[in-house]
Amino acid sequence: MITENMLLDFMRETAYKPMTYQELEEHFQISDASEFKAFLKLLNELEQSGKIVLTRTQRYGVPERMDLLRGRLQVHAKGFAFLIPEDREHPDVYVHANDLKSAMNGDTVLVRVNSKGPSDGRLEGEVVRIVTRAVTQVVGVFQHHETFGFVVPDDKRINRDIFIAQEKMGGAANGDKVVARIVSYPEGRAAATGEVAEILGHKDDPGVDILSIIRKHMLPEEFPEDVLEEAAAVPDTIEQEEIVRQGRRDLRDRVIVTIDGEDAKDLDDAVNVERLENGNYLLGVHIADVGYYVKENSRLDQEAYNRGCSVYLVDRVIPMLPHRLSNGICSLNPKVDRFTLSCDMEFDDQMRVVRHDIYTSVIRTKERMTYTNVRKILQEEDSEVTERYSDLVDTFKNMRDLALRLRNKRMRRGAVDFDFEESKVIVDESGKPVDIVKRERSIAEQIIEEFMLAANETVAEHFHWLKVPFIYRIHEDPDPEKLMNFMAFIANFGYAVRGKGNKVHPRALQSLLEDIDGTKEQTVISTMLLRSMKQAKYDAESTGHFGLAAEFYTHFTSPIRRYPDLVIHRVIREVIEAGGALPDDRQEYLASRMADIAQQSSERERIAVDAERDTEQLKKAEFMLDKVGEEFTGMISSVTSFGMFIELDNTVEGLIRLSAMTDDYYHFHEQHMALIGERTSRIFRIGDEVKIRVARVNMDDHTIDFELVDMKPRRRERGGDLEPGGGFGGRGGGKGGRGKKGAAGGFGAAGRGKGSGGAGGGKGKAVGKGKTRGDARGVFGSPDAWSPGAGEPPASGGSQGRHRGEAGDGVLAAAVDRGESAKPEAGAGGVRFGFGSGKGGYASGSPNGFTRGGDSRGYGKGGGGDNGKRRKKTSASGIFNAGGAGGAAVTGDPSGSGSKKRKKKKQGGGKAANGAGGSSRSGEGGSGRGGSAKNATAAFVRKKKK
Repeated sequence: MITENMLLDFMRETAYKPMTYQELEEHFQISDASEFKAFLKLLNELEQSGKIVLTRTQRYGVPERMDLLRGRLQVHAKGFAFLIPEDREHPDVYVHANDLKSAMNGDTVLVRVNSKGPSDGRLEGEVVRIVTRAVTQVVGVFQHHETFGFVVPDDKRINRDIFIAQEKMGGAANGDKVVARIVSYPEGRAAATGEVAEILGHKDDPGVDILSIIRKHMLPEEFPEDVLEEAAAVPDTIEQEEIVRQGRRDLRDRVIVTIDGEDAKDLDDAVNVERLENGNYLLGVHIADVGYYVKENSRLDQEAYNRGCSVYLVDRVIPMLPHRLSNGICSLNPKVDRFTLSCDMEFDDQMRVVRHDIYTSVIRTKERMTYTNVRKILQEEDSEVTERYSDLVDTFKNMRDLALRLRNKRMRRGAVDFDFEESKVIVDESGKPVDIVKRERSIAEQIIEEFMLAANETVAEHFHWLKVPFIYRIHEDPDPEKLMNFMAFIANFGYAVRGKGNKVHPRALQSLLEDIDGTKEQTVISTMLLRSMKQAKYDAESTGHFGLAAEFYTHFTSPIRRYPDLVIHRVIREVIEAGGALPDDRQEYLASRMADIAQQSSERERIAVDAERDTEQLKKAEFMLDKVGEEFTGMISSVTSFGMFIELDNTVEGLIRLSAMTDDYYHFHEQHMALIGERTSRIFRIGDEVKIRVARVNMDDHTIDFELVDMKPRRRERGGDLEPGGGFGGRGGGKGGRGKKGAAGGFGAAGRGKGSGGAGGGKGKAVGKGKTRGDARGVFGSPDAWSPGAGEPPASGGSQGRHRGEAGDGVLAAAVDRGESAKPEAGAGGVRFGFGSGKGGYASGSPNGFTRGGDSRGYGKGGGGDNGKRRKKTSASGIFNAGGAGGAAVTGDPSGSGSKKRKKKKQGGGKAANGAGGSSRSGEGGSGRGGSAKNATAAFVRKKKK
C-alpha cells in the first residue's frame, strides 16, 4: 500500500522529474485494482490539499520543486499581503494587491516567487493557487441601495465590500449588522458576492457589538445536541467502588486548596505544600482528570478539538466543554471528591527537584480560596481574614516561601519576566462598561504561577525521556535580524545586551529589563523586546522554551480550558496504567496525531486571543464615549511619526495626532523617540506626563483620539496674526506667492492646507503617498494614524484574570500564551505589533518605523518624494539642511545663508521673498520679510519654481 509519506519522499528526491499517474503507477509497481484505486484517491487528496501540484501536462510534483511556496496569507488593510511560509526557515514573500487573484486574509495558498525587490533583494511573488479558503463568511454593516445592497466588512483586512443581490438580502435593513455568506470571491475588478445568512440586529443595539466579534471570528456559542447528551450521561458524583477499582491514590486527608479569582467557576488546579523533616519542601499540584470523562474520539472530544480552548470575552465565557463538566464534575469544588492527576515534587535548598511522582489520585479540597483573601493574609495581614482561615495560615506562608525561592531560581536561570500592567473592564447586565480596574500581580498570583510552571516543566521532562508521543509548549529563539534591530534601537537609549554574534541568552535580556525598571523608556523597550521575540506555540517535538529558559516545557495544568492539556492527560493516564510504556500500535497512532493536534490548538489559540483583544478594545472605547470633552492626566506611552499615544491611569490609550498639535510643526526624532517643535523647540518624550482632553471616539474602528489641553493655534509669522495649520504630512502650500502654487510632499496620509496669504496667491496643496511594505506604522500604531486591523497584533496578555500560571511563558511568547499576568497591549488601540512573521526583512520591528527598510516615499506636487531621485539632505534630527527659494533656512545657521554650494540670494530679491510677495509655504515659521530666514530652526524651505 502506497502511503502519503512514501509518495512525497519520492517526489522530493533530487533526481525526480514530474510524472504522470501512469508513470507513477509503473514506478510503484501497482498491479492490484483496489490498490490502484486507492493510489488515485491519494493523488487527488494530495493535489486538492496543495501538497502536490498537477501541471498542465498532467504530471505530478511537489510545490517546492516547481518554484512554488505553500503558506498562509496575511493581508494588510491597504491591499497588499505577505505569505507566511509553512517552511519556517523560508523568508516571508511580499505579494502585491494585483497579484492576489481572489485570495483573502488567512487563505492557504501556493505562491510563485518571481522577483526580488529592486533595492534590497527581498522576495516578491504572486498567488498561483488557493488551496483552502479561510474566509467563508463576513460580518459587517448592511447598506441598502434600492435594488441591491453591500456589506461593509468589520475586518479592515477585507478591503472590498460584499455585493448582495436583492433576492439575497434576507430582509436586512439599512444599518443592520449582518453575517454574509460568501457565494463568489472577488476576481479582478469584480466584487465578491454573497447572501445574508444572519441578521444580528441594528449596529447600535445593545449586545450586537460583542455578537459581531463572536461571528467575525466564527466562535461556536452553542454545543450540538449530541455533545450535550453525552455530557448529561456523565455522573456528577464519585463512588467509592470506582476509586478502588481504578487504584487511585487517596489524598483526601491532605490539606489541599484551590486559589482562583472571585468569579472563576472552572477550578482545574489545586495545590498543597508541606515542609519535610529533612528540611525540603514537598509541593503537590493536582489537576482535574478531565480525560477520564472526555473519552478519545467521543463527540465531546471532537467538539473540544474543534474549539481548541475556552474564550474569555469581556462579558462572557465561551467554554471548550459544556458547563456540566467544566463547572461540575471536572471542577475542583471545595469539600467534594474529585478525580485528579497529581504531580508531587520534592525541592532541596537549591530548589532542585530531587524526587518527583506523577500518578492518578482522588482529592477533596479544604477551601476554595481567592487571590484577594490569600493576599490579605500574606501581605496585608488582615486580622478578620486571618482569623477565618487560621488553620491554613501556616500552609500559605510555606507556599509563599517556596514560590519566592522558585522565582529567584528561575530569574537566576535566565527567564525573561515582563511586568506590563493588566486591566479588566467591568460591564453591567446590559453589557455597558461601567469601570476599568487595574489588576495587581500580588503574591497570591505568583504562588499559583510558580507552582504551575514547576509542574509543567517536571511533567514535560518526565515524558520526554519516556519517549512517548506528547505535546510540548515551545518558544523558539528570537529571529537574528529582529534581535539586531532591537539592539540598535536600545543603543539609542544608552543600553546594550551582551551576547556573541546573533546569539543572546535570555538572562542578558532579563538583565536589561531590570536595568530599565522604573525608567521612562521601560514601556517602549519592553514592548520592542516583546516584538523581537517569536510566538510560543504547541509542537510534537520538545525544542525548549527561550523565554522561560527551560529545556522542557508543556501545558499540563488546564485541561478544562485547553485541548493540549486534555490530550496529554489521556497519554499520561494511559502510560501509568500500561506500566510506563505504550504498545507499539498506540505509540504509532498517537505519534501520527500529535503534530496535527499541536497545529490546530495553536491556530485556535490565536483566534481566541484576537477575539479577546477585540472585545476589550471595543469596551474601552465605549467606556470613553461619554467622556468626550473631559480632561485627564496621562503619560506618553509611545511616540511615532504621526503622533503620540497617551496612556491614562485606567490603561485606556488614545492617540494625539500630529495634525492636532497646532502650536508648531513637530518632527519625529527616531533616535530619541521624541517629537520636537521646529519653531518652539518644544519636546515630547516617552514617559512625559501630559494633560489631555478626549477629542473623539470612533466606535467603528474602536479607537480614541486625544488632544493636548494647552495646545494653541499654530502661529504663522505674518504681522502677528494667528492661523491654524495642517499637521505633519497634511500641510500644503499657503495662499500667496504671486499666483504660484506651493507644494510639499507628505509623510503618509494625504493632506491639504490653505493659508490666508498675500496679494495674489494660489491655493497650495500637498499630497502624501506612503508606500510601505510590511506594517508601515512606525514604532507603534498604524500607517493611517491608527487604523485597526492593519497588521496582525499578537494578542493581549491578560485574559480577564481567568488564565492561570505560566505568566512568563505567555508574555514571552509574544503574548499568545494563555495564562499570563502581564499585558503587552494595554487598552484600546495601544501598542501595535508587526505585520508578517518577521522573516525576509518585512518585519515592523525595525525601530526606524517603516517596515521595509524604512521605505516610505512621499510624493508631492513639485517636491517631496525621493522615489529614486535626489533627496534633500537632513540633519541628525531630521530637519532639512538644504535651502530653498528666497534664502535657505538652515538648522543651526542663524544667518540663513543656505547651502554653501549655492549662491547667496540678494536680500529682499526675487519672487520668493516672503511678506509682500508671499511665501509659497504653509505655516512655515521663521521667514523674514527680506527672504532671509532669521529663525535657526526653520525648515522645509522650498525651491523657487523656475
